[in-house]
Amino acid sequence: MKKFLIPLIVVLAVTGYQSLFIVQEINQAIVLQFGDPKKIITKPGLNFKLPFIQNVAYLDRRVLNLDTPPEEVIAADQKRLIVDAFARFRIVDPLKFYISVGNENVARSRLATIINSRIRGVLGTQNLATLLSIDRSKHMATIQNDVNIEAQNFGITIVDVRIKRADLPQANSEAIFKRMQTEREREAKEFRAQGAEIAAKITSTADKEVTVILATANKQSEIMKGEGDGTRNRIFAEAFGRDPEFFGFYRAMQSYEKALIGGDTSLILSPDSDFFKFFGKAGVSKKQ
Repeated sequence: MKKFLIPLIVVLAVTGYQSLFIVQEINQAIVLQFGDPKKIITKPGLNFKLPFIQNVAYLDRRVLNLDTPPEEVIAADQKRLIVDAFARFRIVDPLKFYISVGNENVARSRLATIINSRIRGVLGTQNLATLLSIDRSKHMATIQNDVNIEAQNFGITIVDVRIKRADLPQANSEAIFKRMQTEREREAKEFRAQGAEIAAKITSTADKEVTVILATANKQSEIMKGEGDGTRNRIFAEAFGRDPEFFGFYRAMQSYEKALIGGDTSLILSPDSDFFKFFGKAGVSKKQ
C-alpha cells in the first residue's frame, strides 16, 4: 500500500501545482487550451486552470516604453533630418493583442514600423524650420493620433509619442558648419575693415585738430610776441625821452655783452671810437 501512496501523493501535488497560478498586479493573463484562448484574467490573485491541458500567457499591464530606430526624414523643402523618436504604450485588450501580435517583441517591431511611417508622412509635409519650432508638438499630437488608430487593431493604446533628437545628417552638419565658419570669417573681415575706416577717420580728425590748435597757438604766440615787442619799444622810447644818457649807457652795455661774449674775443678799434666811450669814462673815473 505504501508503494502506491507516495507516487499518488506526488501525482496529486504535481496536479495541484499545475492547476494553480498567480497573476501579479503588474500582469494580466490569458488561459490557453491547446493554443486557443479560453479565459482573460485582468485582476491579480490566485486562479485555477486545467492541469496539463491549459497553460497561461502573461502580459504586462504597465505603461511600456518603445525606442524606435533613428529614421531619416526628408522635409517639404528637401532638407534631410535624422529623427530619433520614442513612444509609450499600454496593452488594453489582452485577447486582441494575443491574437494579432502574440507577444511584446512582435508588438514593438510592428509599432516601430508604424511610428516611423507616420513620422515620415507627417513631418515630410513640413519645412525644416517648422520641425525645429514650437509647432513640432502639434505635429507629434497628429502622429500620436494616427498611430493610435492603427495600434487599436493590436489591442494597444498609445500614451505618448515624442521626438528625442532631430539632427542633420553628418554631411549636412559639416557643410552647415563650414558655411557658418565662412560667414563668421566674412563678418570678421567686414568688422575689421569698418574698424580700420573708423580709425583712419579718427586719426585724420585728430591730426586736423592738432594742426588747427598749433596754428591758433602760433598765431596767438606771434600776436603776444608782437604786442610784447611793441610794449618793450614803447617803454624804451619813454625811457630814452626821460634820460637819454642812461638809455645810451644801457644800450652800450647790451652791445658789450653780445660783442665780448666768450674769453677769446679780439676787437681792433680806434681808441676814440664811440663803442669804448663808456670804458674811457670808467678809466677817467678810476684815475680821479
